[in-house]
Amino acid sequence: MIERVRASGIGPVEEADIRFGDLTVFVGPQATGKSIILQLLKLLVDKPAIHETMRDFGLAQPGYTGKFLDLYFGEGMESIWSDERSRLLLGQERKPTRLSAYTRRGRATGPEKMFYIPAQRVMSLRDGTTRPFTDFRAGDPFVLRDFSEKIHGIVQREIGLDGNVFPRRQQLTEVLRRPLEEHIFAGFGLRKDTSEHQGRLVLNRGDGRGLPYLVWSAGQREFVPLLLGLYWLLPPSKVPTRGSLEWVVIEELEMGLHPNGIGAVLNLVMELRSRGYRICLSTHSPHVLDIVWALRFFQDHGGTPGDVRKLLGLPGTPKTNRLAACALESVFKVYYFGRDGAVRDISGLDPGSEDAAEGGWGGLTEFSGRVGDVVAEVAGRARPEGT
Repeated sequence: MIERVRASGIGPVEEADIRFGDLTVFVGPQATGKSIILQLLKLLVDKPAIHETMRDFGLAQPGYTGKFLDLYFGEGMESIWSDERSRLLLGQERKPTRLSAYTRRGRATGPEKMFYIPAQRVMSLRDGTTRPFTDFRAGDPFVLRDFSEKIHGIVQREIGLDGNVFPRRQQLTEVLRRPLEEHIFAGFGLRKDTSEHQGRLVLNRGDGRGLPYLVWSAGQREFVPLLLGLYWLLPPSKVPTRGSLEWVVIEELEMGLHPNGIGAVLNLVMELRSRGYRICLSTHSPHVLDIVWALRFFQDHGGTPGDVRKLLGLPGTPKTNRLAACALESVFKVYYFGRDGAVRDISGLDPGSEDAAEGGWGGLTEFSGRVGDVVAEVAGRARPEGT
């Protein structure tokens, strides 16, 4: 298993030394390389499975690195790697890894080890209908096409005709379903509607009338593909994980969601962790780092599983107690991707740190802090003399 990646001169990333924890969080402004590093990690972990998938769907295997990068990362991404300036080292190795060893198909085969839920996941649904791999252009990112194919398979093969998609008793326990019902679906159910011979997903309140995709809220449109991905990762059986999967990447899990909805999704992230997955998140939400900061504080100051359950808003059950205990035992890492191309370890999440990136939690609390400072300044000016 890959424990450490050192990268330089890859896209906007000038220098990075990333040591992965049980749950690793990437923060920072847009277009600073978070997705590039996560997709690169997928290639490093899953080279045989990726090349096999490309072959199965008839994608021509280019003979050199640049063309493969366009095929894998997406059209126009050939320039993120330069043999002259780009370097990649894995673990404690001192000799750089040749990226060409991963971009060219070899003889090795192997099962997939990483499940990747991309930021563009909303594109995996078209008018509520899931899209197979071949429904995308060759220049679309591989991780999007691969994810879309997987949830297409779930809807087509694992959910019966006119079947309920949410809630499903065999998928997720009640304590994890209930916050989703309250904070994301707002009392609606999700089902597969075949009345127009399309197998599309619709919302319904049980009166038989389905609400089509275009009238869903933005948060519901963003969350449903994520939910289907979580169904893939959380099989309703005594087997805790899906096949050979060890890693889970979720980009921007917060998209379109109210903070209470984000909290409900973070409960599912902790369920993934309790089942043994190693997790990587990218986020622009301070709520995500609030939870990570609190869990690290509990670890350092004698927090209990009961404290974790209270933090996550979960009742006391054998399952939630195991989930909370696992959270207390997990290693959390946080990395800030800066505009200067440097990637910094801010895992301490110390609000008093002299490092502005850590003190402001990667810029996610910076705006709120500035608002408070300006309001305090105005309040001071408005205060009558002598008071």
